[in-house]
Amino acid sequence: MAKPRSWTQIWPSIVRVCILNFVLNFKIVALADDTGSSSIVSEGNCKNTNYQIFLPPPYQNISSTICKPVWHAYELRYTKMGDTTTIILSAPYTVGWVGIGFSRDGMMAGSSAMVGWINKHGHAKVKQFYLRGRRQSEVIVDKGELPQNNVPAAVATNGAEIYIAFQLQTTVPFGKQPILLAFSTKHPQNHHLSKHVDKTAIVFDFSSGSTGPVSNGLIQMRKSHGIVGIIGWGLILPVGAIIARYFRHKDPLWFYLHSVIQFVGFAFGLGTVLLGLQLYRNTHVHIPAHRGIGIFVLVLSILQILAFFLRPDKDSKNRNIWNLYHSWFGRMALFFAALNIVLGMRAAGAGNDWKAGYGFLVGIILVTVIVLEVLAYLKRSEKRSLPQTFQMDSVGEATFPTNLAKG
Repeated sequence: MAKPRSWTQIWPSIVRVCILNFVLNFKIVALADDTGSSSIVSEGNCKNTNYQIFLPPPYQNISSTICKPVWHAYELRYTKMGDTTTIILSAPYTVGWVGIGFSRDGMMAGSSAMVGWINKHGHAKVKQFYLRGRRQSEVIVDKGELPQNNVPAAVATNGAEIYIAFQLQTTVPFGKQPILLAFSTKHPQNHHLSKHVDKTAIVFDFSSGSTGPVSNGLIQMRKSHGIVGIIGWGLILPVGAIIARYFRHKDPLWFYLHSVIQFVGFAFGLGTVLLGLQLYRNTHVHIPAHRGIGIFVLVLSILQILAFFLRPDKDSKNRNIWNLYHSWFGRMALFFAALNIVLGMRAAGAGNDWKAGYGFLVGIILVTVIVLEVLAYLKRSEKRSLPQTFQMDSVGEATFPTNLAKG
């Protein structure tokens, strides 16, 4: 009877040792995969789910993935084979839709997203959407900039989770990529997405599998780019132009005010372009129209500065040509600057507060110009309507005939 009791006491210890050995070996495997091994599935930080059972080919044939938790219970798995990157997102799911977006700067506007859902009839749906803006009408189905290959994307559910799988064909390997995650509890209607219930933005490093929040520095830099541009090109330079056109009777005060204000506005405009170039280097946001018009306006501004130093004398024959050049180049610069501000706000998906603020500023400037233009017109009309004054010689210069007959 002693031997059976001893084996009963030893058996739990043997089980504990086996479990401990399994856990240690599992952690070592996961660590090896994080350090770059491509032949092992890294599931150390993710739920141990055999997604190969319910995903269709070729996703069920993928032998190795790197998996990282990204948000709440969301998990992102990916693997690379040459130029092809396979991505599988898993998330809690009951009804509605789940989406993963790829952004240049961590913002919704201008991003492309893969969205999956199970419709009311139990059919799996997955579509690419282009998020042109924040409004529902600006979320366009079957559009986007994600370079999908010929392998169709797939959606499947496993218990209370949904899995979205797709492949991207890229010549340049993914590095640190801003990722948007969002979900809604309402089904899309005719492929029109309902508003998300919750969302987040992260930076996922596809070269190492690490994650982090979107840099607040980039968001602040973009706001600074917009604010400096609106102040310089939307406020200061128009004020300087107004002074030059309507206050010339305050000579020479108007000239000094105009010169100083335009130099300050040029400095703000130059700062706007420098911030824009820095944003482009950090985010690689390609907005050709906004960028091209911004550079064009900067060139016009530089020409205006050069015109100040090359201004001919008032008695010069070239003064009229210079006046036409200076005034019309200035008007072109202000027009394209205002247009570019609108394009920039649209590209950035600016909120109503930005639109209302800039609209109010433009409205004030337009009303001011209209009032001053009417007053200037009335003043010119009054001068033209006045009769010409009769010119008389002074008494000291009067001449009288000397051959008058004497009485």
